[in-house]
Amino acid sequence: MQNLFGNAQSQSIFSSILIYAVVIIGLYLVMFRPNQKRKKQEEELRKSIQIGDEIVTIGGIIGKVVSIKEDSDSLVIETASEKMRIKKWAIANKENSETK
Repeated sequence: MQNLFGNAQSQSIFSSILIYAVVIIGLYLVMFRPNQKRKKQEEELRKSIQIGDEIVTIGGIIGKVVSIKEDSDSLVIETASEKMRIKKWAIANKENSETK
């Protein structure tokens, strides 16, 4: 009889470990994978910025790219009234000037 209960107990432990593994994999796929995909898309957007593109910053400032400074990972944009220098990580969106 002990052998029968021991076998059932080991199957119970195995099934609970399997359930935990499935839950952890599910959480990874739901929480972390989309975040990694979004970060990759944002990085591609920042690398594709060219002079003349119109951008929107995360603060809502809209401007046209005047120059790109690769050494400091920043760029200079021209708004309606002035020029300002921003970091590339502050870019939220890009609109090409040809599409307008």
